[in-house]
Amino acid sequence: MEKEKIKELITAHTRTFLARKGLVRREVQNEISRLLPQREIVLISGVRRSGKSSLMRLICDDIIKKGSVPASNILYVNFEDERFVDFTIRDFESLYEAFLDLQRPKGKKFLFFDEIQNIAGWERWLNRLYEFEDLKIFVSGSNAAMLSSDISTALTGRNRQVVNWPFSLREFISLKGFPLRKKDLYSREKRLETKHLFRQYLETGGFPEVIRNNDPTLLEQYFKDILYRDIINRHSIKNVKEIRELTLFLAANLGTVQSYKNLQHLAGLKSIATVKNYVETLADVFLFYFIDMFSFSVKRQIYNPSKVYCVDTALSEAISFRFSQNLGHTYENIVCIELLRRKGEIYYWKSKKGKEVDFIVKEGRKITQAIQVCVSIVDKKVMEREIYALMEAQNELKPESLTILTDDEEDSFKGENAVIKIVPLWKWLLQF
Repeated sequence: MEKEKIKELITAHTRTFLARKGLVRREVQNEISRLLPQREIVLISGVRRSGKSSLMRLICDDIIKKGSVPASNILYVNFEDERFVDFTIRDFESLYEAFLDLQRPKGKKFLFFDEIQNIAGWERWLNRLYEFEDLKIFVSGSNAAMLSSDISTALTGRNRQVVNWPFSLREFISLKGFPLRKKDLYSREKRLETKHLFRQYLETGGFPEVIRNNDPTLLEQYFKDILYRDIINRHSIKNVKEIRELTLFLAANLGTVQSYKNLQHLAGLKSIATVKNYVETLADVFLFYFIDMFSFSVKRQIYNPSKVYCVDTALSEAISFRFSQNLGHTYENIVCIELLRRKGEIYYWKSKKGKEVDFIVKEGRKITQAIQVCVSIVDKKVMEREIYALMEAQNELKPESLTILTDDEEDSFKGENAVIKIVPLWKWLLQF
C-alpha cells in the first residue's frame, strides 16, 4: 500500500477510536488490568460483534488515566476496513513508520490492532516489534485460529490470551443504567426490577448493540456475517447449504447430546469427517461450544458424544426453526456460557445408572461443583430426579458443592452426606 494512504487510514482510525465515549466497563478489564504492567502482547479473541473494539477503547482509557499516557502514544487500526484489502505483512513496517512520523510519540507506545487475523503472517511482525521496541501491543480477532499452536509458537512467552464474551447479566443490568448491590435484593421493588431485566436479557441476549438498540432482529445479520465472512469465505467452503443446515440444527437443539454420526444423519452430510470439520470450524469462530462427558477414564471421555451450546441464547433463538422456546435448554445454555466466562473447566456427567448431571466443574484435580438446571422443582417427581442425580454425583465424584438452578425457587435440601442449594438462576448469575 502507498504510505500516504496508510497515514490517512491510521489517522482516521485512531481519531475515531479515541473519540468513543459512554462505554460500559467490562468485567474482563479486571483481568486485563493485571496484564498492563507486563510486556507480553495481549490477544483478545471472541465472537464477532461481542464488543472487542469497545473493550480495546476501555483498555486505552485505563492506560491514559492510570499511566498519564498522551494520545500521541496511541495507535489504533481496524483491519476489517475494506481499504486495507491490499495490505500485506510487508506493509506493517510502513504502518509503524507512518505512526512514528505522524505522532512523534515519546516514551512507551501502545498499539491496538483490531481483527488482525485478516493479515497473514501478522504474528511474525509483532514478534520482531516486541523484541526491539518499547511498547505494549493489544490485538483482537474473531477466530480461534489466532490462538492456534502456530501462532502460539511464533509468540512463545510473548503473549497472554483473553476471551471477550457477549455481556453477562451483570453487564446487561449495568448497561441498562440500573446499578445493583447485594443489599438491593432485600428490597422488593429492586428485586422485581432485577427479575424484569433478567426476562429482557433472555430476549435480547448479550450482544452490545442489540442491547443498546433493544433490537433482536440484528441477530440474524450477525449470524449471516459469522457464517459467510468468518466461516464460508475464510475456509472456502463450497457446500454452503450443508454447513448452514448443520448450524441451524445445532441452534435448535441446545443442551442436547450429539454424536458426529447422529449429526451426519440428521443434517444429511456425506461423511463423519465432514461433520467433524464443520463442527471444529463453528467452534473456531466461537459460535458453538461442545462440552464433553466427564469420566476418570480418558478413553471413555473421548468416545462419548458431546453436548452442544451456543455463545448467545438469543442468537440461537433468532436463527433456529423451533416453534416454541424450550426454557429448560435456554437456561442450561445461559449457565454453560456463564461457567465458561468464569473460566470453569466444565463437563456433563452420567452415572452408571444413567442419571445425568448438567454440569460438573473441575479446578485442577478437584471437582468443585455439580449443577443441575431446571425451570421448576415444584413437581415432586422432577425434584426427586434432580436430587437423586446430584446425590449419585456426590457419592462418586465428591464435588465440594451441589446446586439446582431454577427460575425463581430458593431453598436447601439436606441429603445423607451433603446439602443441596436451590438457587434462582438470575441470582446465581449476579454472583452475590
